[in-house]
Amino acid sequence: MTQLHDTLVEFVQVLRTADVKVSPAETLDAMEALDIIGIENRVLLKNSLSMVLSKNPEEKEAFNTSFDRFFSFNKFSPESDAAEPDEHNHQDDGEFDPESEAPNQQSGQGGQGGGEGTGGGAEASEELDFEQLEAQSELGKLLLSGDRMEVMIKMAEAGRQVEVNQIVVFTQKGLYTRKIMEAMGLKGLQDEVGELQEEGGRPQLYLAGQLKGARDHLREQVRDYVEKQFFLHADESGKQLREELLKKVKLSNLEKRNFKDVQEIVFKMAKKLVSIHSKRRKTFKRGQLDIRKTLRSNMQYDGMLFDLKWKSQKVDRPKVMCICDVSGSVSNYSRFLLMFLYSLAEILPKVRSFAFSSDLGEVTRLFQQSKLEDAMAKTMRDYGNGSTDYGQMLADFKSHILKDVDSKTTVIILGDARNNYGDPKSEILREVYDKAQRVIWLNPEPKSSWTVGDAEMKKYAPCCHQTEVCNSLVHLERVVGNLLRVAV
Repeated sequence: MTQLHDTLVEFVQVLRTADVKVSPAETLDAMEALDIIGIENRVLLKNSLSMVLSKNPEEKEAFNTSFDRFFSFNKFSPESDAAEPDEHNHQDDGEFDPESEAPNQQSGQGGQGGGEGTGGGAEASEELDFEQLEAQSELGKLLLSGDRMEVMIKMAEAGRQVEVNQIVVFTQKGLYTRKIMEAMGLKGLQDEVGELQEEGGRPQLYLAGQLKGARDHLREQVRDYVEKQFFLHADESGKQLREELLKKVKLSNLEKRNFKDVQEIVFKMAKKLVSIHSKRRKTFKRGQLDIRKTLRSNMQYDGMLFDLKWKSQKVDRPKVMCICDVSGSVSNYSRFLLMFLYSLAEILPKVRSFAFSSDLGEVTRLFQQSKLEDAMAKTMRDYGNGSTDYGQMLADFKSHILKDVDSKTTVIILGDARNNYGDPKSEILREVYDKAQRVIWLNPEPKSSWTVGDAEMKKYAPCCHQTEVCNSLVHLERVVGNLLRVAV
């Protein structure tokens, strides 16, 4: 039963790699289910573990795929029967090395001429020796026993011993194949084959040929097993590694071929934030008693305090205005910030989006009515040309939008604040600061560049509640997560 539990723990690791969230408590529940139902009925096992370990349709789909791949073993194929000891036509199947074929040919010749001093009794004696000679090494005995399931169990145990689930790249396939073969007892088998060949008798060479054929077939089975382990572990791990790298890379360095992958990551990150912040809820501050509500609630008990009421704070959905510089130098950052915000439509229904390089334009309806990529392309085309002018953007914002800003509004500005030495008009940003709940400036450049050349962050920063370096998906996730967390 311990081995079954170890196997289940490995399977849980595979599920976690495939983005199925399995807690330690759920793992223990799965072990209890396994103890009750056993492993004889594969369908029952799959359905039972699915109920315990997967919670939603996406996880169930990932569970089914992982289960089928993890609990599939290639048994020895029928063609391997030539390596089994109860078959005697092996000299014709061509699986063994040339040196193992020599005694079979000699045996065939002996029946024709009889040679000097050789008779029917001697031939019968040697046939008897063929049947009585047995393998001495543990692996040799196992391979010639014909117990296919035991071979697979030993292979799985050896795989666990050499930690084949740590395979990272496909080129490690040969390395782990050799390690598993050695853990199964390859050295003892090789030594036995060498000793049999040194003895040189026909029965010994016959047995050596059988062992070598079984060994070669086992190596193919181990290769297949390692390859499956790669696709179970390394393939998903490689995908996760690629996602982690794309999260951290500067968005300005992304190539067009990476956009689809990054878009999937954005949606996945947004989905996580939605699951955390989707409900409008009240957070109760334990320890802060609401005297008025408590007294009112307990009047029916003649003033006895049976029902305590605690002070609470309502968490509401924030009202967001997002202003994005879509000029060439920062267009990628704006692309993914807007993608992020519109992926959160369930919990950010009041997002208004604006784009500019000089003149400011609202693109909220465009994003609501078009596909995300189409909306981004049109936004870049309509507003991404021309010389960057933050002063003109702020003037347009004051003329058309400032009246809609109130104490519940969060204003997010994404841009490098490079104004081509024009008038920054920071006093308008101060007006926004005074009216809004928060003003957040996200700058894709490192802080060391914020005061270099035509950058105006030194004038804009005092007019913001928060300024952040934001040039990767990790930064975007942190900023948006904080926005949702502290919204009141």
